[in-house]
Amino acid sequence: MDVLVLGLFCLSLLLCLCGGFSVLYALSAGLLLFLFYGLGKGYRWRELLRMALSGIWAARNVLLTFLLIGGLTALWRQAGTIAAIVCYAAPAIRPSGFLLAAFLLNALVSFLTGTAFGTAATMGVICATMAPAMGLSPVLLGGAVLSGVFVGDRCSPVSTSALLVAEVTGTNLYHNIRAMLRSALVPFLVTCLLYALLGQLAGGEGRAPDLKALFGREFSLQWLCLLPAAVIVLLSLLQVKVKLAMLVSALTAIPLCLFLQHTEASALPQLIWSGYRSADGEIAAMLNGGGVVSMLRATAIVCLSSSYSGIFRKTGLLDRAKHWVSGLCRRSSPGTAMIAVSLGTGLIACNQTLTILLSHQLCEHLEERPGKLALWLEDTAVVLAALVPWSTAAAVPLGSTGLPAASIPLAFFLYLLPLWRLLMEWRNLAKSS
Repeated sequence: MDVLVLGLFCLSLLLCLCGGFSVLYALSAGLLLFLFYGLGKGYRWRELLRMALSGIWAARNVLLTFLLIGGLTALWRQAGTIAAIVCYAAPAIRPSGFLLAAFLLNALVSFLTGTAFGTAATMGVICATMAPAMGLSPVLLGGAVLSGVFVGDRCSPVSTSALLVAEVTGTNLYHNIRAMLRSALVPFLVTCLLYALLGQLAGGEGRAPDLKALFGREFSLQWLCLLPAAVIVLLSLLQVKVKLAMLVSALTAIPLCLFLQHTEASALPQLIWSGYRSADGEIAAMLNGGGVVSMLRATAIVCLSSSYSGIFRKTGLLDRAKHWVSGLCRRSSPGTAMIAVSLGTGLIACNQTLTILLSHQLCEHLEERPGKLALWLEDTAVVLAALVPWSTAAAVPLGSTGLPAASIPLAFFLYLLPLWRLLMEWRNLAKSS
């Protein structure tokens, strides 16, 4: 029965994917399937609903943070923070170094905003706009952008995936970030080297468009615009609680909106709710977005996905799959099993959130130390989901930038990171044997 239920759930995901429907339909269908499975196991409706709500309640801090992130990213746009970061960085970009610069800029913005999708829709679009003037291949650029947006999506203090991993593993976010920075150092440097070499080989010519003139039509681009980003970085280094750090950054951005960018005070609630919207078509294509509304879909996905966890634990729906994972771990290693599970769940789940939650439930018994388990999830499930072309983790960033799916094999950071972790594990196992 459990194989049939999971098979029907996978089928619903594939039907939504092939039909171009929202994954929310498949997740809703999955919830119904799992509830009826629980009924077949002898549980009552009240018990099953309590299981589902317990999973959502466990993710409550993540859900609240999602809404804070939506408001914060809208304020950053209106305050000119993102535009200023771009304009200060753009003059240093040359055609031969554009691939490396695209990777680093997207990594920086994703670290500051904590979102791969938001970064792709802003910095990714800007890079895609600049690339033709530089004479660079969109395939190469797509790999650099996709790698960059997941650097911060993985280890930013305001990253929804990092918050979710910390929540489900019961670990401290800042401790996780320190571990993530250490584990990613070598893959990050190798990725930089590869994009630098590809940039030299690809050649390219021309020069970047004058983005300061473009953004200057809408914003007063002074160094003060950088303060909200500087605040979030400083408070993160001081290990201030994430929600408080975001609130302080938002409060820093509000005076900039009012007095530097001359935003009407009465427009701020609408801005925070629905996001930044520019009347200038060129600027709108690069910067529109943010707002609480932009996070509602992600919130719904996490709610539905989290509701599964309580049902899975109580009903034992995943017990057979966990037994298979244990066998794979014994024949190889915990890291090998984690990578295999993350790839498998990524192929099936079609989104990063469910990939993380399923990988956690299937592999939590492989590692007794919560911090180590959190790091393995960050180095496998979080990034490997973006290597699946039909997953929203890959399709949304590439789709919003107009860059091709053929770029995915060139997203070096996404697979160098798990491979490096696996290599380190094998080395440690060889030393201890």
